[in-house]
Order: sequence, then structure tokens, then C-alpha cells
Amino acid sequence: MTAHVATALGLEAQNYARRWLKCGEIAVATLRDGTRIRYVRVGRGPNLVLTHTVRTQLDLFQRVIPLLSPHFTVYALDLPGFGWSDLRPDAPKDEPTLRAALKDFIATLGIERPILAGESIGATLSLSLAAEVGDAVERVFAFNTYDYLPGLERSNLLASIIIKSVRAPVVGPVFAALENRAITGGIMNGGFHDPRSLPSDLLDEYGRVGGRAGYSKAARTLLKALPSFVAARARYRAITAPVTLVWGDKDWSTLRDRAGVEAAVPAPDVITLERTGHFSALERSQTWADIILAATAAAKATAIR
Repeated sequence: MTAHVATALGLEAQNYARRWLKCGEIAVATLRDGTRIRYVRVGRGPNLVLTHTVRTQLDLFQRVIPLLSPHFTVYALDLPGFGWSDLRPDAPKDEPTLRAALKDFIATLGIERPILAGESIGATLSLSLAAEVGDAVERVFAFNTYDYLPGLERSNLLASIIIKSVRAPVVGPVFAALENRAITGGIMNGGFHDPRSLPSDLLDEYGRVGGRAGYSKAARTLLKALPSFVAARARYRAITAPVTLVWGDKDWSTLRDRAGVEAAVPAPDVITLERTGHFSALERSQTWADIILAATAAAKATAIR
């Protein structure tokens, strides 16, 4: 196991998480390239690594982690350029770069044979990393993979206008500078069947994070790199770990998008959640946890026989 000494975080990066994380560790892992990654670690049992969606951070899993931590050692991280991890606005945010960071995070903390569970780009990264490392991953749960275009633009009209503006050479920087609570909330509401599932105080936290110097530029870099997540689908055929694909019936993906993923992954289990949008970890947290618990329990029972 790799030796790692956790680094304490400043209060600003801990305050919100401590509202919902009553016990456990909130700390920083430093990757090989010097990038500092905020993460939480809580619970005991098999290792489970949670990876978040576009524009969010580990707090996306605030309703899921308390349900899973009695059964797993749960790790959740802010990917580079998200949440309270290092921004480095000019650094690449493409799928291979973020996948390498996720792999390095797991190695830095000495997390052995993790179960990977992710939402959106977190699901795509979990699948592509499993394809890369083979048996070093126990299992993958991929909720609403984001490996198609357009994606976020389907959220609502506001999202379509903002995301298209990002690609414009002059207008893009102007719109990106409008990173604020109203715009973020307006876009994210399109990712829920019931927008009331988005906690108001979490939206406040996204606003605080969005105000960090360089955050808008980092977000713009990611949005321009989304085609690399589409390309990642070609990697899925190399996955050897068991995979469960989960879709919200109101997710941004079309039936054709979903069929493409299901055909690319070797023999996945497929689940569709009713009355559920893209941010299913918030909207269907109990079901999210139940899916992971049921599949891992069934696998354990099979192994014992």
C-alpha cells in the first residue's frame, strides 16, 4: 500500500461538507504532478470510490455517502479543476487527463481493488479507468454516463445558450464570467425530474466555489474537452470487471445514446430509474445506494458458494 499523509484543509473548503459529513476525514491528497485533490474518507469495509458530474464536486454525494459508509470505506473526491481541488485553469481537462488523475488519486491513497461508482463524467471516467486497469478494479457502477454530444445543452434553453456561447471566441469569455448562483441553478434544474431535489444550500456552495479565481476558465476548458469523453466509449470493450449501467428516465441521454453505451460495455446489467434526471445521486439517493448494496451482496454470496 502506498504511504500517504493527509493534509488538512482550510475552513472554507470544509465548512459545507461538515454539515452533512458528521464523521470521517476531509483532507487533501497531493498527486505526483503536485495537484492537490480534496477528498473525504469515511466508513469501513470494501473500498468504494465516488466520482462526480460536470460542474459539481464531492458534495453531490452528500445524501448517498451516509447510506453507504456503514458498508464500505467510501472515498469521494473533487476532480482537478472542480470544487476545492487545485484549479490550474490552463491545465487540460480532457478525459485522458482526468482519468490519469483519478488513477493517481487511487494509487496515492493506496486504495486496493476499489469499486468505482460515478455519475455523468464520473461514470465515464470509472468505465474508462476500469478498461485501463483490468482486474485492479472490483466492479463499476455507472450512473448516467456522459459520453455523447450534445449533453448538457439538452438540460434547458439557458444551458443551450450558455454552452454554445462557450465555444464562441468573443462571447464565450463574457458568458463564462457570469458564473453565479442564478445561472448555475438555472442550468442544473434541467438535470432533475423534480428540481426541488437540488438542496438550496448546495447551490450556495456551488456559488462559493464558482467565485474562486480562475474557476470559470477551468470550467470552459472542460466544456471544450467534452468530445474526448465521447471518444472514451471506444475503450469500454476492454472492461473485465462487472458493470452496472443505471439511467434516469429523464436523463439528457437519448435511447440511442444509451444503446450505444450498452453495446460497448461487455454484458452489463442495465437499470432504468423512473422519475429521475441526470443528477440521480441527489434525486434518488436511497435507490442509488440500494443498487450498489444489492449488487455487491449478490457478488459476495456467489463467491461464497
